[in-house]
Amino acid sequence: MKYTNIAIIAGHIPKTQEKLSLINEKYNFIQLSEIKEKPDADLIVVLGGDGFMLHCLHSLMHYNIPIYGINCGTVGFLLNPFDLENLLLKLEKAVFSITHPLEMISTLENGESVSHLAVNEVSLFRQTSQSSKIMISINNDVRLKELVCDGVLVSTPAGSSAYNYSVNGPILPIGSNILALTPISPCRPRKWSGAILPNTAIVELTVLDPKNRPVNAVADFLSVESVKSVVVRERRDISMKLLFDPNHSLEERIIKEQFA
Repeated sequence: MKYTNIAIIAGHIPKTQEKLSLINEKYNFIQLSEIKEKPDADLIVVLGGDGFMLHCLHSLMHYNIPIYGINCGTVGFLLNPFDLENLLLKLEKAVFSITHPLEMISTLENGESVSHLAVNEVSLFRQTSQSSKIMISINNDVRLKELVCDGVLVSTPAGSSAYNYSVNGPILPIGSNILALTPISPCRPRKWSGAILPNTAIVELTVLDPKNRPVNAVADFLSVESVKSVVVRERRDISMKLLFDPNHSLEERIIKEQFA
């Protein structure tokens, strides 16, 4: 066996717990109820939907342990189909997709700095009914003096087919070493559709009128209120190893999404 210490963690909805019971009856996996420290495992099976998978990736991203997700939700983009009888064989044959998180460094009005990591995207959203006004700089060069919009986001390839795609951003191939910078409901410039950037780019998003047009920053599900500016960069020093069935790879699904 390629993996000798396999751990499993599952979401709490009834459908997920039913599948967990079936797996526990057949296989002797290490049971994880939550992740507070590095698990004693060389592979972790995550049972749930995309939301639960995202939370687990946040908890596990520093441990360099391969992660195989099993879908118990609706879309299951980061997950594999449930197959009780062939699970060990599927784990043995699964292939890697490597992804890196984004770091969001937010500066507040009082000068305090708050940092979070994001697997999918970093987003800025207007906090009131008024549009936000955001200046965009790339590697310390101002590229857009004023974007009037509901918000703007920076997406990884892994997250590009999620919220980024919903706001007309491009789908990025895994391993492409690029990031998507996408506006959310832009008013001015009206026809600006965003940009594709190298993953070495440092993106700075400056809120131009934070008192009258406050903006929140969100790294996946981690929110910071009333930010003054946000710096986004990819953390190449952190690698997440996602496992997928050979005929169900993340690369293949990203290609399919572009023809859906």
